[in-house]
Amino acid sequence: MSTAEPRPAARTTGGRPTDRRIEPALLRYRVLAYATGVWLLVLTAEMVAKYIFGVENLPGWIAIVHGWVYFAYLIVTLDLAVKVRWPVGRTIGTLLAGTVPFLSFVIEHRRTQQVKRDFAV
Repeated sequence: MSTAEPRPAARTTGGRPTDRRIEPALLRYRVLAYATGVWLLVLTAEMVAKYIFGVENLPGWIAIVHGWVYFAYLIVTLDLAVKVRWPVGRTIGTLLAGTVPFLSFVIEHRRTQQVKRDFAV
């Protein structure tokens, strides 16, 4: 006989079990969506300053930081998409939201509301 505690049952929402891993995945997604959006805005400002206003002495690491933050965003978004079983189109649209300024904020809000509504988290 095992001495380990029994695994607690998942909550149910409308007859569907709610996986306890969804809430932390949603939080990771939200944090990275905002971080990606902020760094994309910083990158956009850098590009405007460089190519429109001719500012030369700009840090070269902003694009690198945005790239790594976006990479992390892709990973956590895929993790959430698998857990909540998003269709492929919704997943791809959410992944691409980190490439258009301000869009990651809008899509993050919509996806968060949808997941909270569907899974009662």
